[in-house]
Amino acid sequence: MASPATAPPPPAGLRRIVAASLIGTTIEWYDFFLYGSAAALVFNKLFFPGSDPLVGTLLSFLTYAVGFAARPIGALVFGHYGDRLGRKRLLVLSLLLMGGATFCIGLLPTHATLGSAAPVLLTALRLVQGFALGGEWGGAVLLVSEHGDARRRGFWASWPQTGAPAGQLLATGVLSALTALLSDAAFTSWGWRVPFLLSGVLVLVGLWIRLSVDESPVFKEALARADARKTETAAVERMPLVAVLRDHWRDVLVAMGARMAENISYYVITAFVLVYATTQAGLGKQTALNAVLIASAVHFAVIPAWGALSDRIGRKPVYLLGAAGVGLWAFPFFALIDTKSFPALLLAVTVGLVMHGAMYAPQAAFFSEMFATRMRYSGASIGAQFASVAAGAPAPLIATALLADYGNSTPIALYVILAAVITLVAVSVAKETRGRDLAAVEPEVADEAPLARSAPAS
Repeated sequence: MASPATAPPPPAGLRRIVAASLIGTTIEWYDFFLYGSAAALVFNKLFFPGSDPLVGTLLSFLTYAVGFAARPIGALVFGHYGDRLGRKRLLVLSLLLMGGATFCIGLLPTHATLGSAAPVLLTALRLVQGFALGGEWGGAVLLVSEHGDARRRGFWASWPQTGAPAGQLLATGVLSALTALLSDAAFTSWGWRVPFLLSGVLVLVGLWIRLSVDESPVFKEALARADARKTETAAVERMPLVAVLRDHWRDVLVAMGARMAENISYYVITAFVLVYATTQAGLGKQTALNAVLIASAVHFAVIPAWGALSDRIGRKPVYLLGAAGVGLWAFPFFALIDTKSFPALLLAVTVGLVMHGAMYAPQAAFFSEMFATRMRYSGASIGAQFASVAAGAPAPLIATALLADYGNSTPIALYVILAAVITLVAVSVAKETRGRDLAAVEPEVADEAPLARSAPAS
């Protein structure tokens, strides 16, 4: 029988935890994806003028990639303190950092006003965004995973994952509405700033919800257990990062490999597609945005379904299905876009995101179940965010460069297929984690106590 500290909260309480995680991840991904869409549509003109259109887009995506470079640093810092002080405090901080940076981007003067200082400041704010997001993901999924029970953990933990398509939906929806209502000149002049400034309002809503939830009961129990052992044995506290690299380095590598196809395919499908559809297929900006908008709504709907399926058949089978799916869909994806038909474009993006969801949905529970409580925030965050530097960060950049060099989609499709193969191998060698008790103490590390001395206030 579960102990009182780890027993699942009543449904209403769990729903509040899920809502707090979801609203936060939605806002943070809204901010992050908003930058990616703006990088594809207007930043090349506003911050890198005078360049060839594709070169300007490459430079714009380069600042986009910089945000990914900061994510591992965020994972290290937030993971360290999240494993010592608790999940909730760090989630509040990440939301403040992300929202503040996004709001400032909306106020940032362009190259026409500041000259070369404008892209420098843009890059600095992008670094803050990446740092915040690097710490957000691990804490959000752990807060839900550690509140729920093992039987339905895949389903409940998949809800924070829907924050990505929800954020994409929100960001693309706002941009789509603005491009429909404003002329190109008005949108380029001031309209692009509106969605960035809206982030300030969204952050206030997110903070109000996040501050109302309790700390993870699994973390509080582990904290009390560690404090008792420390009193008895005077054990020296260890940095969570050191413990992760010593006890779970294989799991970190598996998580990184699992992220390759998931991360690369997502940014090709949602960010690079805006470039390919408008420059290569000759479709309108509004058409491309609408396709991503509708497909993101489907993506949002299928993620909990994939998470529930992982509770029935396991994390690995669902994840492997998704990796194989995006690999097999790579060539049809571009072939459909090349027809220059909106229904074909919509089908290409929607099927791609459905296959992506099969990886993304079980990922939260899968990664959470790999690591012990005392190092779970660090382990899950490091595995996820270090992979993003090699996967998601350069994906739009590499895809755009391949298009500029070869003039067709074949090398880009092969790039996605290679990522799928890496993920298939990584997940195949991993252990199935479905049903694992997150409160269990691993025998070989039972005497370690790298947690804070006192529980954080809830």
